[in-house]
Amino acid sequence: MAKQSTAKKIFQNQVVRFIFSAGMGFVVDIGAFYMLYHKFLEQPKYTVFNYSFDNYTLSLAISFFLGVVVNFLITKFIVFSESKSSPAKQFFRFVGVAIVGFFANLTLLDVFVRSLHMYPPVARITAALSLFFASFFIHKFFSFSLSLRHQHAAGADSEASN
Repeated sequence: MAKQSTAKKIFQNQVVRFIFSAGMGFVVDIGAFYMLYHKFLEQPKYTVFNYSFDNYTLSLAISFFLGVVVNFLITKFIVFSESKSSPAKQFFRFVGVAIVGFFANLTLLDVFVRSLHMYPPVARITAALSLFFASFFIHKFFSFSLSLRHQHAAGADSEASN
């Protein structure tokens, strides 16, 4: 009984829920990246709209999008469910942040692969983990419009009800 209560209490923490959400998106992203890189996009380069892309770049674009969709859905319904912003506004903000995150990931991935000669799947994991913490605060305050004041008031309400 105490274990269930402890687990429930831990999962009530917003940061823990965000780690879960980001972790699920990360698993989808990394799994898709690995499969695309090794099984589906086996050529070293691809041409899309007259632009040439390395297979790891194209793999990142597809896998990142899949991870963003999973992460958004879990974040919306489990992490920041108290947000009063419209779902469309949340989604467009989330995707906007994700696009910035994509280019940050792409830049880091490129540096890790080209300059540090890292194996692309390992470089992908390293890039994603290095941007995780900034993501929590950006999504909290921008994508889901939750202020510190709102969280403090919600925390005070839940403490008063105990």
